[in-house]
Amino acid sequence: MNFELKALTAAAAAREKCDLLLVLVSEQAALGSDAIGAIAAHAVKQGDFALSCGKQLPLYQVPAVAARRVLLLGVGAGTAKDVRNALAGCAATLKAEGVAKAVVHLAFEADVKVVASTVQALGDATYLYTHTKSQAKPISLKKIVLGVQSKTAAIAAAFDIGVAQQEGVALAREWANRPANHATPTMLANVAKGIAKAARMSCKVHGPAEVAKLGMGAFMAVAQGSREPLRLIELHYNGAAKSDAPIVLIGKGITFDTGGISLKPAAEMDEMKYDMGGAASVLGVFQSLARLQPAINVVGLIAACENMPDGAAVKPGDVVTSMSGQTIEILNTDAEGRLVLCDALHFAARFKPASMVDMATLTGACVIALGGLRSGLFSTNDELAAELQQAGDVALDPCWRMPLDDEYAEGLKSNFADMGNVAGRAAGAVTAAKFLQKFVGDIPWAHLDIAGTAWKSGAAKGATGRPVGLLLQFLMSKAVPAKPAKAAKTVKVAAAQSAATPRKRATTTARKAEA
Repeated sequence: MNFELKALTAAAAAREKCDLLLVLVSEQAALGSDAIGAIAAHAVKQGDFALSCGKQLPLYQVPAVAARRVLLLGVGAGTAKDVRNALAGCAATLKAEGVAKAVVHLAFEADVKVVASTVQALGDATYLYTHTKSQAKPISLKKIVLGVQSKTAAIAAAFDIGVAQQEGVALAREWANRPANHATPTMLANVAKGIAKAARMSCKVHGPAEVAKLGMGAFMAVAQGSREPLRLIELHYNGAAKSDAPIVLIGKGITFDTGGISLKPAAEMDEMKYDMGGAASVLGVFQSLARLQPAINVVGLIAACENMPDGAAVKPGDVVTSMSGQTIEILNTDAEGRLVLCDALHFAARFKPASMVDMATLTGACVIALGGLRSGLFSTNDELAAELQQAGDVALDPCWRMPLDDEYAEGLKSNFADMGNVAGRAAGAVTAAKFLQKFVGDIPWAHLDIAGTAWKSGAAKGATGRPVGLLLQFLMSKAVPAKPAKAAKTVKVAAAQSAATPRKRATTTARKAEA
């Protein structure tokens, strides 16, 4: 998808040659005497159109309008959230056959949040999964022009971030949506290598032999029941001085989770392909970084493997030794995500990070606590927690801070190891976070439990790409402001369907994820 930003008056938008003119009208918009404004004002007066969020009025071959099709869209108060919600109902219109170019005109003075949200919402609305559908056709839409009242430097910067974010979200959605046999640990490693072809990036992939040499006994225990070899994927983006400590992002990459010997129920087990949503979000963030090239250092770690009930699989009651040297009694093999993450967290310390954030479809308990609206946020550092919470609010990818009282760790005590890997049903999301905390040390750390937010079930089943938006906003807020580079008028975005080999920049739940 190509995105272009233009300063357009209502009259100029009407002159744009395109297949679809989508006009977003807020309750505060001043409807003028131009062709579109006059129709909108008359329709509102007659009660045929309302400016409340999501209301639509389709028009065809309007006199004095170059577009064949016109859709008036009410966006309520015109907030970023209103715009996103309104555009979510336009997916069918944007994907309609014959619509190759669309102009989306903001008929009100939009701020930077609205511009970024509009681009992301358009990316969400035009995403289409086709990878394993033999009869599927790609959508006709190839270009979207976003028309704003004034094209300031701040608006242009917000547009660029929005384009990069929607590209990262699309990649994360694509790889989370792919079936486990089309998204193995090896395939994820290949995606990472493709992303790392961009400027300032590098990638290192550790296989079973290297992981064994590192002493990652917990990670290896989860993978030992699968015929698919594990991969520890290490991505680096170096946009700042070498002396600047990096931020480390760590993603749970269980490409399929059967529960192991503690086998899950059959119903909805197919959704356990989404148990690598944390890994997908790391890949998505790095795809966005490749486009934006901010002045910051970031390390991405993905611990990828399958959790299978083979004869060689780890058993309840087995004791394994983590990379940190701490021993773990595996009381439930379906609590595997924390086992791969604990070794990755300990490994992350070697990069001497300023902070580290892990994201994982970790516990069904978090879904019970927060549903599908907010991700669970756990942190040992108040400043880091506040920054992540604020980033989520700005990106419309919200989280909610959860407790980490020491008393919650009592249930992890074991008679046969340094700790057990589960602590019963009560406060399951919290006790899982307390387990991870044992491997963090003094580094500022946050854990995002995305079991309720990484994908949707039911008729709308599919990955959401969260929390790419939250993480990207957080990283951009930490980046040192750089001198603006000359940007092309049109920003080309690689299609999610061909995301296996992301293009190189020219310049520089788990509802049942765990017990």
